[in-house]
Amino acid sequence: YSGNTYCTREHDSLKISNGKWMWWSRGIGGKSALDYLIKVKGLDFVEAVETIMGQCAVSAPVYEKESRSYENQSLLLPQKSPSNDVVTQYLFSRGIDYEIINYCLDKELIIESLPHHNIVFIGYDEKKEAKYAAFRATNSSRIMGDCTGSKKQYSFRLTNEESIEVHLFECAIDLLSYATLMKLDCEDYRNANLVSLAGVYSPREKIEESKVPIALDGFLKDNPQIKKIILHLDNDKAGRLAAKALQTILHNVYEVIDEPAPQGKDFNDFLCFRLGIERTQTHERSYER
Repeated sequence: YSGNTYCTREHDSLKISNGKWMWWSRGIGGKSALDYLIKVKGLDFVEAVETIMGQCAVSAPVYEKESRSYENQSLLLPQKSPSNDVVTQYLFSRGIDYEIINYCLDKELIIESLPHHNIVFIGYDEKKEAKYAAFRATNSSRIMGDCTGSKKQYSFRLTNEESIEVHLFECAIDLLSYATLMKLDCEDYRNANLVSLAGVYSPREKIEESKVPIALDGFLKDNPQIKKIILHLDNDKAGRLAAKALQTILHNVYEVIDEPAPQGKDFNDFLCFRLGIERTQTHERSYER
């Protein structure tokens, strides 16, 4: 190397300087480790993210396919951090109630991963075995996705088998935000069924031909006592279309109520508004069809 410029043992024409790299003999370059792993090492997107994330194998945010080949894959969870400090601070900074955070940590519904201290939301089957896990970065890197082998029918949730209602959310953060709002209003969130759809539900072009989201379908099959479904999807085009589709395809069997956040894009926005917390983060979304 010379000054702030470096080269690799494998490719002497590949120069790295100030966070950027250029492979002069090939005429390609990039600005990130992700670019380098894909363009130089030949990894695909998922492999490159897995390499950066360490032991946490992930899937890129994609639409859910009708194929169920993932059923045979085992869930690969990341290594668990001995401390939950980063995750606790992250959730608390987004307005989530401290007692709710501790409840989820105690039940291992949430863990903090190593080596990057991401937050991981876990869903379990009827045998209390982990079957679903979604992670997201606790910093500004915007990295998020599902762990390899995740099965959306066991998405992140807080449940009460005695309740005949289920509240639906696009993501775990909105679910936890709603639980916090319930507590602020002197309601016990543990008396309710709160279920994350593990992504934005994207209906078919002909709404009446749309299928029930995998996460909701699995929950309803396991909980035949459910009579009412309350939709808490986002206040944007995708969220409003999803709510309309679910009302269309489910109204003959269930009472379906559309109840989005009264202010802001989603329930975390609304919670932050209510608590006086300024939200500056960019919203990220994954999708399900």
